[in-house]
Amino acid sequence: MPNLPDVVLWSIPAFVLLTVVEMISVRVHPDEDAAGYAAKDAATSVTMGLGSLAFDLLWKVPIVAIYTAVHELTPLRVPVLWWTIPLMLLAQDFFYYWSHRGHHVVRVLWACHVVHHSSEKFNLTTALRQPWTSLTVWPFYLPLIAMGVHPAALAFCSSANLVYQFWIHTERIDRMPRWFEYVFNTPSHHRVHHASQGGYLDRNFGGILIVWDRMFGSYVPETERPVYGLTKNIRTYNPLRVATHEYAAIARDLRAAANWRERAGRVFRGPGWQPQDRHVTGAAVSTDARTGLGTGLETDAKIDGRLDAKTETPTDTPTDKPTGVKTGTKPGAKTDPKARPAAEETVVA
Repeated sequence: MPNLPDVVLWSIPAFVLLTVVEMISVRVHPDEDAAGYAAKDAATSVTMGLGSLAFDLLWKVPIVAIYTAVHELTPLRVPVLWWTIPLMLLAQDFFYYWSHRGHHVVRVLWACHVVHHSSEKFNLTTALRQPWTSLTVWPFYLPLIAMGVHPAALAFCSSANLVYQFWIHTERIDRMPRWFEYVFNTPSHHRVHHASQGGYLDRNFGGILIVWDRMFGSYVPETERPVYGLTKNIRTYNPLRVATHEYAAIARDLRAAANWRERAGRVFRGPGWQPQDRHVTGAAVSTDARTGLGTGLETDAKIDGRLDAKTETPTDTPTDKPTGVKTGTKPGAKTDPKARPAAEETVVA
């Protein structure tokens, strides 16, 4: 077994120090337009992070067993050397992109990942707001194990990816140098990912690199100031509810489903999927269509934590741009931080 360090464990002092520095910075040099800090929100994020560490130990038992079995069966072997580690990091980041993207467009996977998007703040404690049900992630990395990457090496690469993403959860950094912004994930790119505006939804999935988003059509630059959280926020600091609220919503939808086709759709289709025979008569959705993602969900609006409501958009009905949003506004522009965009609301005739 490769003897690789636990980068998350070694990074904990840096996490604490940087968070304290950011808190002091926000207090000394406040930005009235920034989301900033809230004590209860930060406490919930830290609690979710600590809980994820405990639950991850539980999930590791079956995952390590599966990975070990696949690694033993494959004849391929990737040695852990100074020059193979960067290649494994690159490959892991590629599969992370697809895992992250999948957790946005398949509802049962979104039920896990929604935890990380549930804060209306965006600061370094938000990076710690991790799910307790990460058992849904492991299938995306099976190809790496089948190609001969040792499970311990994959764990190292995944930890390095997670540690990298800590520093990009901040509003205190505007933009990095242009070349850096083009290649790597940055606070600017990740602010877009955490935003709830229609044009920002389901974009910028990269971990360390942003080039995958540029390659596969999911990249959007930061123009207007993001409004963080879910379009329909859960309004709770209860860690148990934060961890499970979307699973509870799925259970309610399954109980109300008319048939097995609808039940399957409620679980495996997009988070806002509705059967065609249940759309509201005379209603139209004003939403920014998510074209270019190749998910087949361009007119699906996220509900139960993404959008207030959802109806199927008729093919002959034009999709309007979100209203109440000043497009092209620079991130530093003065706007009312309490004003939420009117994007993606259901307009009933």
